[in-house]
Amino acid sequence: MEPQFQQVFDAVKKDPQNVFYTERHIDPLYYASPDAVLLIIGQAPGQKAQDSRVVWNDVSGDRLRDWLGVDRDEFYHSGKIAVMPMDFYFPGKGRSGDLPPRKGFAEKWHPELLRLMPHVGLTVLIGAYANRRYLGLKASDKITDTVRNFQRYLPAYFPLVHPSPRNQIWMARHPWYAEEVLPVLKQQVRRVLSQGIRSAGGQKGGRP
Repeated sequence: MEPQFQQVFDAVKKDPQNVFYTERHIDPLYYASPDAVLLIIGQAPGQKAQDSRVVWNDVSGDRLRDWLGVDRDEFYHSGKIAVMPMDFYFPGKGRSGDLPPRKGFAEKWHPELLRLMPHVGLTVLIGAYANRRYLGLKASDKITDTVRNFQRYLPAYFPLVHPSPRNQIWMARHPWYAEEVLPVLKQQVRRVLSQGIRSAGGQKGGRP
């Protein structure tokens, strides 16, 4: 790992906010590369991802890769794709699913990594937390409206709903998502990846 990326990784581990995880030998989970051209910002690692030390290592990840139009090899090993969730640790389970990312985490650590990834040409925002943070949305703004108006945020950002199987009903109710949004997403992803710098590998917060 390059020194600047190692410094950030070590600082996250040493932060008192994360002592619960560090004491249990749980490292922050993200994937950053100096040559990244596509950045994915979601909510937080799930339990399976944290246990396996592999980002988006579940059914949701399979669906996300299908939406993006990339295979596992390109997703994990091209060095062109960075994954930087709103929290780098699994936040635990709540009554209706995983708990939300901790407040202030992204605001503290995202800038430290973004300054090390100057070639990012497209940021994919997944779910309400990422979209609110980066698009400056209000809590009352509906993710459905944001995603439907995705063209408004291009070429810098592409808002998406979460690829969880729990959103299958939502997708059935909104067929325009598959018909109108995902084809453009694939085009935008391929645009930045085809222009990207070929890398020998990225800098990992945990194993990709």
